[in-house]
Amino acid sequence: MSSTYPSYLNLLEGERLKARALEAAQLLRKCTLCPRKCGVDRTAGEVGECGAGLRAMVSSYNDHHGEEPPISGLRGSGTIFLTNCSMKCIYCQNYPISQLGHGEEVSKAELADMMLSLQKRGCHNINFVTPTHYMPQILTGLTLAAEQGLALPVVYNTGGYELVEVVKLLDGIVDIYMPDMRYASDEAGLKYSHVANYAKHNREAIREMHRQVGDLRIDEHGVAIRGLVIRLLVLPGSVSGTEETLEFIAKEISLGSYISLMAQYFPAHQAALFPPLDSRITREEYARAFSKMQELGLSKGWAQRLP
Repeated sequence: MSSTYPSYLNLLEGERLKARALEAAQLLRKCTLCPRKCGVDRTAGEVGECGAGLRAMVSSYNDHHGEEPPISGLRGSGTIFLTNCSMKCIYCQNYPISQLGHGEEVSKAELADMMLSLQKRGCHNINFVTPTHYMPQILTGLTLAAEQGLALPVVYNTGGYELVEVVKLLDGIVDIYMPDMRYASDEAGLKYSHVANYAKHNREAIREMHRQVGDLRIDEHGVAIRGLVIRLLVLPGSVSGTEETLEFIAKEISLGSYISLMAQYFPAHQAALFPPLDSRITREEYARAFSKMQELGLSKGWAQRLP
């Protein structure tokens, strides 16, 4: 078996992958895919608070070279950018996609074709960006693609607002989890992303993701095979509580965790109305977060330079 043999191929036997997709699809009848649990019947044409209906919507798909080094590798990550989002971040840099619904509806066969096309381009993985609200559709498309020869690891690239019981449905399917840990407090999540109990749900989900895949493993070519990558976007004025989140990772996840400490925040969307998010982070703010990583012994991952 190849070291890059993706987990979900083990579930093709006995149609277990198909069965998992069908189980996930039942959640659309009274939607409980994310912690909002808005309960709409998406199979009957109702639309959730996230803006999603029955069919998946895709804004774009391509070979992406701007992800973390072992995700992009030399040939790029096969990213599929999903439209809409369960979060409503007031500073979202991609708000036309996440909140204005820019994208096209696709069938399960079209979604499978996208995955197979990205494999033909030579991408290292299939990277679903903002997938939570379309998880059942993704699993159905993945099943079709796997039956037609897809054999790339799956990256689940999420804002981190997840229900742990839904993440458990992905056990044995997702190879690489790449969640944000956006806030250390529920209050910040409610104020800046309009979601309740963000930190609680986020931390429960991160624990489960790590239980499933462990610390990130990288092959001899520097490409990610399996594991967890945690993204921390440092926000101005300590809004993100990054240092507290780093303590949680060190104490409750793993000192071997790969962390992407991001300095790329800029005021977008409605951020100008919400000080201190109306400005970029300072070098001192980023330096404090980086120093905390070093102090805690979190030595794996990536740091950025401020622009």
